[in-house]
Order: sequence, then structure tokens, then C-alpha cells
Amino acid sequence: MKAKYINPYTDFGFKKIFGEEASKPLLIDFLNALLPEQNEIIDLTFKNTEQLGLTDLDRKAIYDIYCENDKGEKFIVELQKAKQNYFRERTIYYSTFPIREQAEKGEWNYNLKAVYCIGILDFTFDDYETEPERSEVLHIIKLKNQNGKIFYNKLTYLYLEMPNFTKQENELETRLDKWLYFIKNLEDFQQIPTIFKDNVFTKAFEKAELANMKQDELDKYETSLKVFRDNKAVYDYAKQTAYDEGRTEGMSTGMIEGKLAGKIEGKIEGKLEGKLEGKIEGKIEIAKSAKLMGLSVTDIAKLTGLSEEEISKL
Repeated sequence: MKAKYINPYTDFGFKKIFGEEASKPLLIDFLNALLPEQNEIIDLTFKNTEQLGLTDLDRKAIYDIYCENDKGEKFIVELQKAKQNYFRERTIYYSTFPIREQAEKGEWNYNLKAVYCIGILDFTFDDYETEPERSEVLHIIKLKNQNGKIFYNKLTYLYLEMPNFTKQENELETRLDKWLYFIKNLEDFQQIPTIFKDNVFTKAFEKAELANMKQDELDKYETSLKVFRDNKAVYDYAKQTAYDEGRTEGMSTGMIEGKLAGKIEGKIEGKLEGKLEGKIEGKIEIAKSAKLMGLSVTDIAKLTGLSEEEISKL
């Protein structure tokens, strides 16, 4: 079935829904659903998504969405489609730019505005120690001391692990649930579900509908979609290859370990049986000699530990 709406996991699709001037109400609604009520956003200003380092040697940062609210607080919103080495480090590096750009010339008291780094991830982190952590959708990270007390409350990292979001339409409870359901299933919708009938989501579906786009936008989307599919194919292939190699290696290792275990077990059993047989043969020789010396069967039994019946047969 041909898609009616854009894929929000593509660069074009994500920025079409949340990163255009006309998308401000959608982005504000999404961020307010994600943040605590006391951090409610009234208005946003989009800022340059390319941030340059302080010197020519510094690396630059290119954000998906970079904006500032009416209080001067900064928001970086990133969509990450596949696992990447040092992704956490990258978001931390990104957060240094909106911090440094607040520096004022001359006398300045270092009173910083809050910075929020938000990652919408089409994968999950795999290094959580407990099951509740591994299955959580939203992870909120702040700077804390060794006692778990917040040391600095103006730098916040929020990661949304989309594969962990499995709610169906009848299970949606919060505004954030609705947005996550919208993002995860948008490309598969053929009509707007009943739960999305308010003005904000109606506007979101209008912006996401392919039929409403001009040809140049459709061309850009097709290019972005191809990149998304190619990257996903490469990632899926690498993941499957790693699984197959691990499985093969595990089976080979198991066979080798089994053979080694069998050899070791055989040697141990052989030695034990040999020692046991040697001891019995030694007792028999002693019994024979004692019998030739004229000792009674009873005395020989006491001497060797053999039964009187066994001694009589010698």
C-alpha cells in the first residue's frame, strides 16, 4: 500500500514536521509534553543549526533542530536513526555550544540559561544493568553528585528510545504518548485516527501528507527516504552478520569445548580406573603370598580387605 504520509525518521520528514517556521506550534506542543509543567514553553525562536568552534581547529556541530524559548533557554533536538559510536559523547559535545555562546563580553556573572539536549532514537542503548531501565522509553539525565543529589539543574539530556514504545491507540494516556505514537506509526496511517482530532495534530497530519507537497519537496523527500533506507539496510545487514558470526562462533566453540571436555573426562576416568585396578591386583598378589605362607583365610581377609570367598578362589 502506497504511503500517504512522510516517514518522520527521514531528515526531511522530521524537519518538515518540527523544524519549519510554520511548525512552531507542533514543536512547542511536543516539547511541553516532554518537559515538566513548570518548564512550559510559550514561544520559540529557531536558531542556526550549524555551530562553529571557537577556532579553526575546533570541530563544528550541525543539529537537526536548534531553538530558544522566550526565557532564553536552549533546545537541541536530534533524530538518530541507527546506533553510532560515541553517540552520548556527541550529544554532550553538542551541549557545549549553546553553553559557550552565552558568554558575554566584559563583566559577566556566569548566570547561564538552561540547555536541553533531546534525542529521539530509533534504537535502544544496550548497557543498562536492570530490566526496568532496559525497557523504559524516556531516560532523563542530569548532573548529580555521589549521593544522587542534583548538582546542576540547567543541563538536561533526554533520550527517547522509540523501539521500547509499544503502546497501541487504546492504551495512550498522556500527551507524550500521543506524540510518540504519531512519530512511530505516521508512515503507516491511511487516515487520521480518532484520538488525533485536535487542532495541533490536525496541523501535523496536514504538514506530513505527501499530497500537500510541491514537486521540489517531494524530490527532496525521495532523496532523504533513499538515504534512510540505504542506511537502514546497511545497519540491518551488519546486525544480522554479527548475529550469524556470533552464532557460528558459539557453535564452533561449543563443539571444541565438548571434545576437550570429553578427552579430559576420559583421561580422568582412565586414571581412576587404572589406579583402582592396580590396587585390587596388588591385594590379590599379597593374598596369594600369604596363602602360600600358610596364613588362615580369616587373617588374609583382615590383611588385604578382600572377602573370604575371593581369597578361597585364589
